[in-house]
Amino acid sequence: MSVEFAGFPFLTAILFSCLAALLVILFIPDERKMLVKWVSLVFSGITLLLCLCVYVLYDRNLGGLQFVEKVLWVKSMGIYYFNAADGFSVPMLLLTGIVLFTGVLTMWELETRVKEFFAFTFLLVAGVFGVFMAMDLFFLFVWYDVSLFPMYPLIAIWGSTRKEYGAMKLTLYLLAGSALILPGILYLYVKAGLNTFDVTALMRPGVFTPFQQKFAFLLFYLGFGILAGVWPFHTWSPVGHVAAPTAVSMIHAGVLMKLGAFGVLRVGIFLCPEGWQYWAELMALLATCGIVYGAFVGLAQTDLKYVIGYSSVSHMGIVGLGLATVTVDGMNGAVFQMFAHGVMTALFFSSVGYIYDRTHTKMIPELGGLSKIMPVASGYFIVAALAGIGVPCLASFWAELLVFIASFKVYPVRGTLAICALVVSALFMLRVVQRTFYGEKNERFAHLQDVPFRLGLPRMILVSVIVLFGLYPSLMLDVVQTAAVPLINGLPR
Repeated sequence: MSVEFAGFPFLTAILFSCLAALLVILFIPDERKMLVKWVSLVFSGITLLLCLCVYVLYDRNLGGLQFVEKVLWVKSMGIYYFNAADGFSVPMLLLTGIVLFTGVLTMWELETRVKEFFAFTFLLVAGVFGVFMAMDLFFLFVWYDVSLFPMYPLIAIWGSTRKEYGAMKLTLYLLAGSALILPGILYLYVKAGLNTFDVTALMRPGVFTPFQQKFAFLLFYLGFGILAGVWPFHTWSPVGHVAAPTAVSMIHAGVLMKLGAFGVLRVGIFLCPEGWQYWAELMALLATCGIVYGAFVGLAQTDLKYVIGYSSVSHMGIVGLGLATVTVDGMNGAVFQMFAHGVMTALFFSSVGYIYDRTHTKMIPELGGLSKIMPVASGYFIVAALAGIGVPCLASFWAELLVFIASFKVYPVRGTLAICALVVSALFMLRVVQRTFYGEKNERFAHLQDVPFRLGLPRMILVSVIVLFGLYPSLMLDVVQTAAVPLINGLPR
């Protein structure tokens, strides 16, 4: 059996830490709720530490695939357990580690079926990590499906606000996307004639004809695009956001939607570059529609979670627009936006979760003057809102700036529409902040206490990440461009 491991197997260790957490939690008695929480915190902390190691140790000068782990799995079908990280996946691994750790801390007050909740959470996140590191299409698809199924019980059992409907709609939409991805993978496997699912082998020039690339890319764009919230296949997303419990909303919006965009990038763009160039204008059109639609529909919402949900549709449209430009700036901005938006929405939902647990309402008209009652808790939401509207010195600013520069060069009209939609987005977000946290104080909530340090810790971590990458964007861009530059330079002209 051929085996290739480059030094310490960091990527397998990340997967193992999630699966080990799942197994340990399953053996803990149901009544030992605090033990389950501490085990979850320890293992999520180990996972985050491993992700930080990958991010720090990734050689920016060398670029390319690093931390390679390759073991022959099924010889007759050419299936390898093949993990690796490049400039696109390293930021996503770090994002997932951050959101998992802060999500566990955010759900520290959970008392209902604690064991099952954290078990499903670690199973879901293991699937997410698997997709971000898999370089074999077979394993990528398996991990992709592993990441989808836990969402149904997590929302249907621990959710709120039409939770059964939200869970079912989300599951059906994502399975429909999966039903497009699998035929696309099998189509490429057969047409290549190489008896392998290895992405590095399949992405070599001349393996697929232009027609094959155009056909397969459309399947991957639609299949993965459903999870990425591509308009008009986005309708499951705001409903899922609202129905999900706080930590699941953080993972759902912060990480799971990025899984869709990453799938388009890793599978569609890597394997079908001519298909990507052919369908780029369609991608730009749908992305612009999503940006404009999300901004205007968000303007009419009265539920805080729906506001964030439609804001996510708009922001993920920025990711799609960046990918559609087929430029280095657009690619850098798109991947940076995936990271920045993931951290920002995790902060959004974590903040709303704390407010909802105290006030038992997410309706904006029922809130008001919360900054006078809970100034720290309000501050966390306001920072997320400022990041959402692209304020300088916060991470989203640089991502959006790069995407809009690239879109103005390639699609001037659509770039202008996207900028105008961003102004509308800023309007509705500032309106939400004003109506929820300022103005006349609601005496119903005058007795509420502000967030203590222990419960505020996950929000502090998320704020720190947003500010750090906002002040030093090169920390992210230096990693991303190691993959973006070779990809764009290697495109057929």
